[in-house]
Amino acid sequence: MNITEFAVRNQIITYFTVALLVVAGLYGFFSLGQLEDPAFTVKTAVIVTPYPGASAVEVEQEVTDRIEGALQEMPELDALHSLSRAGSSLIKVEIKPEYWSDSLPQVWDKLRRKVNDIQGDLPDGVAPSQVSDDFGDVFGLLLGVVGYGYSYHELEHHTKQLQKEMSLVEGVARVDIWGIQDAAVFIDVTETQLAKLGVAGPTIKSILEKQNLVVDAGHVEVGSQRYNIHPSGAFRSPADIGDLLIPGQNEGSDSDSFIHIRDIGTIREGYTDPPNNLMRLNGQPGLVLAISNVSGTNVVDMGQRVSQRLDELQSNLPVGIELERIHWQSDIVDDAVNSFLINFAEAVIIVLVVLTIAMGWKMAVIIGTALTLTILSTFLAMAVFGIDLHRMSLGALIIALGMMVDNAIVVAESYVVRVKDGEEKEQAAITSATRPSMSLLGATVIAIMAFYPIFASTEAAGEYCRSLFIVVAISLLASWFVSLTITPLQCIHMLDLPTTSDQQESRWLRGFREILEKTLHLRWLTVGSTIVLLIIALIAFGNVKQIFFPDSSMTKFMVDYWAPESTRIQQTADSIQNIEKHLLDDARIKDVAAFIGQGSPRFYLPVDPESPYSSYGQLIVNVQSLDVIDDVVKELDHWLAKNVPEALTRVRKYSVGPGQTWKFEARFLGPSKANPAVLRDLAQQGLDILRTSPLAKEVSTDWRQPTLQVVPVYSQLKGRNAGISRDDLANVTKRVYDGVVVGTYRNDDDELPIIWRDSIAEREASSLDTLQIQPPNQAYTVPLGQVTDDIDTEWTDPLIWRYNRHRAITVRATPDDTTTVELRASVIDAFNDIELPPGYSLRWFGEHKSTVDSQASLIPGVVPALAIIVFILVALFNAMRPMLLIVTIIPFVMIGVSIGLLSTNAAFGFVSLLGVMSLAGMMIKNSVVLVDQINIEKAAGKSEYQAIVDGTVSRLRPVFLAAATTVLGVLPLLSDVFWQGLAISIMAGLSFGTLLTMLLLPVFYSIYFRVQSNH
Repeated sequence: MNITEFAVRNQIITYFTVALLVVAGLYGFFSLGQLEDPAFTVKTAVIVTPYPGASAVEVEQEVTDRIEGALQEMPELDALHSLSRAGSSLIKVEIKPEYWSDSLPQVWDKLRRKVNDIQGDLPDGVAPSQVSDDFGDVFGLLLGVVGYGYSYHELEHHTKQLQKEMSLVEGVARVDIWGIQDAAVFIDVTETQLAKLGVAGPTIKSILEKQNLVVDAGHVEVGSQRYNIHPSGAFRSPADIGDLLIPGQNEGSDSDSFIHIRDIGTIREGYTDPPNNLMRLNGQPGLVLAISNVSGTNVVDMGQRVSQRLDELQSNLPVGIELERIHWQSDIVDDAVNSFLINFAEAVIIVLVVLTIAMGWKMAVIIGTALTLTILSTFLAMAVFGIDLHRMSLGALIIALGMMVDNAIVVAESYVVRVKDGEEKEQAAITSATRPSMSLLGATVIAIMAFYPIFASTEAAGEYCRSLFIVVAISLLASWFVSLTITPLQCIHMLDLPTTSDQQESRWLRGFREILEKTLHLRWLTVGSTIVLLIIALIAFGNVKQIFFPDSSMTKFMVDYWAPESTRIQQTADSIQNIEKHLLDDARIKDVAAFIGQGSPRFYLPVDPESPYSSYGQLIVNVQSLDVIDDVVKELDHWLAKNVPEALTRVRKYSVGPGQTWKFEARFLGPSKANPAVLRDLAQQGLDILRTSPLAKEVSTDWRQPTLQVVPVYSQLKGRNAGISRDDLANVTKRVYDGVVVGTYRNDDDELPIIWRDSIAEREASSLDTLQIQPPNQAYTVPLGQVTDDIDTEWTDPLIWRYNRHRAITVRATPDDTTTVELRASVIDAFNDIELPPGYSLRWFGEHKSTVDSQASLIPGVVPALAIIVFILVALFNAMRPMLLIVTIIPFVMIGVSIGLLSTNAAFGFVSLLGVMSLAGMMIKNSVVLVDQINIEKAAGKSEYQAIVDGTVSRLRPVFLAAATTVLGVLPLLSDVFWQGLAISIMAGLSFGTLLTMLLLPVFYSIYFRVQSNH
C-alpha cells in the first residue's frame, strides 16, 4: 500500500494529521526568530601588538613579520592583512571559507597558541599581543548618551549605571561603552623651575611610584587581638600629590633640602591628551552604549525588553541626560520581517486568485489547501532546524511559491481527466497521484538541486544565501508529500464531475495546436531563429548592469572623513563639525552621530569598522524616510566636494549581504622588503588613471600621505662627553611633549595615571634644542642642543600595509554613478599597461574579487548538482536522448532574462544569478512533465507525431498555470531592491521559458527522435 492509498483509505488518520500539522505549523511560525538578514560568519581575527617608540619599518620587520611567519604555519590560514605604524602592529587574519562558526573556536585557540609561542622572540619593549576573535560581533543596538552641562566624568558615571542595567536584560550578551575619555592626573611643570630647584626626574618618578603603592605592613598582636598595620600617606586627592616632598637641590637629612611637588608644577585632573577617540551626537559630546544579543535570541523580543527597561530608567536620570537611538536593530528587523510577510501574503493571494480564475473556486480551494499545508510544514521544519525569519528564508518561500502548487495541479488535473473518462472516484484519486509520483518526485528533486550550489558554497555570500536552498528543499518536498496525500482526498470530497468522454477542446487550445503544428513543420527555421535570438541575447547581456549585492533599504548612510595623515584628532573633530552643522540644518535629517578617531562599533554585519586613525572620522546619518535618502546623498556629495576640499570625504549607503569597504581596489604587491618609493610610484600611476576617468571618484591609497618626523641628530662624541645617552635624550623629549606616567592615583575603584609633562607654553617645537637633559646620577643639566649636531625633519611612510607577507599598496576608488564592473572595464587596459618591475604584481580586490570568489565557490556545488540532475533524468526515462533533449532547452532561458533586465534597467548580481539557477530547475521540471506526457501518449498507441502534439496540448494548462503562479507570485518582490533583479530574471525568464517548453521542446523532440511531420 503506497502513501496515497493509505491516505485515501484512512481518512480519519489523514485529517487528524492535517489538524496536528496546522497547529504545529502555527506554533512553529510564532516561535521563529526574526532577523533582517541571515547571519554569516566573519572569519577574521585581529592581532594588535604595541611597540612603543618603534618606527613603522621597525614595527614591520621586528614584530609584524615575525608574527606573520608563525601564523603562516597554520593550514587554516587564507590571507594575512597587516598594518605597521609607529608604535603598533595590527594584523588581520582571514581563515579559509570552509571553516564556519562551528569549527572557528578551535581555529582561534590554535591562533592564540601560535601568537603566544612567538612572544619570546619579539624584541624588548614589545607589549604582549592582544588577539581579538570577536571582530565580527554585531552590536545591533547603539544608544547615544548626551549630557547637557555635564562633564565627561559625570556623563561616564551615568552611562556606566545604564551599562550595568542593560547587561541584566534577558537576551543581552555584551554592553560596551564607546567614546570614554581616559581620566588622568597631570603634573604640568616648567623647565626653568626644575633647573632652578635642581629636581631630578628619575627621583620624582621613583618617589611617586612608591608613595601610592598598596603595601603589606603585616599585623601586630595585642593581647588576644590581631590588628592590621596600614601606614597612611596614600593619595586621597590630587592635593595630596602636591603635598608630596621630594629632594631639592641639596640632598641630605636637613628638612630645608626638600620641596613640595606643587612647587615645581601645577597639579590638575583632566583627560589624556590626545584622546584615543571622540564621539558627538547631534553636535554635542556624548558616549555610546553598544549592545549585542545572545546568539539565537529573537532580536525583536530582546530589543523590546531593552526599550522597556530604558523607559523605566529614563525617569531616574537627572535633567540634561538624554538618550538617543542611533541604531535600533529590533525595530528595523520588525519592520523588515513585517514587510516581507506582507509581500508573502500578497504572493499567496495572487497565486490563489490566478488558480480561481483559471480553474474555478473548488479547484483553487484544493490547491490552496495544499499550498497552505506546505507553508505550515515549512514553518515547522524551519523551527526544528533553527532557521529564522529573515530576508533569505522569506524570499525563498516566495520564490518557491509557484513551484509549491505544481505537484497539486498535476494531481488535480489528472483526477479531473480520469473521472471524466469514467473512472471511479477513489481509484481515480489514487491513480492520479500514484502514477506520476516518481516523475513528480524526480522533477521536484531536480528543482531543488538547482539551488544546491548555493548551499555548497563556502564563501560569505554562499553562507548568507544558503538558507535559500534549505527552505526551498523543505517546501518543495513538503508540497510533493501533500499533493500525494491531502490533494487526492480533497478531490474526492470537493469535485463533483460529470462522467463523459466527450471533452471538446477549447478555442485557445485549438489555436495553440495550430501554432504547435506549424512550428513542427518549420522545425529548422524555428530552431535557427531561436539560436539567433540566443546569440543576440547573450551579446546584449553584456550591457546589463553588473553588481555584487545591492544597497540596503535602511534609512541611514555613512560619511567617511579623511584628513591628511598625522592630523591631530582635535583638528579632525573641529573640521567635522562643519559637516555636522550642515546636515543638522537639513529638515530631512533625523540625527547625526560622529565617531572620531576610528569607525563606529559594528552594528551592521556587512560593514567592517575602520581601524584607529587620528585623521579619520565617520558620521552615521539617520534620515526621516527612505524616500529622501538618494536625494540627500547626492546633494551632500556635491556639497562636500565644494566645501570640504582639504579632506577626502566619501558618502556611502549601506549594502545588503557581504559588502566591501571599497568597491574598487587595485593592489600592487612587491617583495617583503619592497622599496616604498617603487610601490608609491606604481600607485601614483594607478591614481592618475582613475583621476582622469569620469567614472571614478574618491581616489586614494591605503598608505595615505607621507608625513614629516623630527630628527634630533644625536652626536655620540658630544653625548659621551656630557654623559648623556640616546635613551636619556628620548626620555626627556617624551616627558616634555607627551608626558610620562610617574605614578597612580586611586579614585574609588578607578586607577588614574599620574602624568608628568611640561606646561603647554613650553611644549613648542621651537624650544626643542633648549630642553634640559640631566645626566644619570648628576645634579646639573645639559641643553639638548649640546648633544646633537642638528635638528632635522624627514619624510617617512607612517603606514606600511602588507598582504600575505608582501608589501602591498592598494589604489581605491568609488564608482561615480556607475557600477564597479563598468569602472573596472574602463580602466583595466590602462592598469595592465603599467610597467611592473621584476618581483612586483597587480591583483584586483574589492567587489571584483568578492564576485569572482563567490561565483567560483558555486562550481563545487554545480558538479554534484548536475550529476544528480542528469542521473534523475536518465533514470526517469531509462534513456539518454530525453536527458539530452531537456538539457538542450535550458540555455535558451537567457533570452527572456536578457530582455527582462535590459528593458527594466535592473542590475544583475549574485542574487540574480541564483534566480537564473532556479530558472534552470523550473525549466527542467516542466520539461520532465511534458516529455513524460508525450511518452504516455505514445504508450496509448498514438503515432509519435500525434503523441507530441496531443501530449503538449494536454500539458499546456498545468504548465501555463505553474508558470503564471510563479511569475505572478514573485511580483511583490519587485518593490524590494534586494530581490528586484532576481524577480525580473524569474518573471521574464520563466515567461519566455514556458513558451520554449511548449514550442521549442516539441521541436527538439521531433529532431532528436526523427519524427516526421504529418504535413
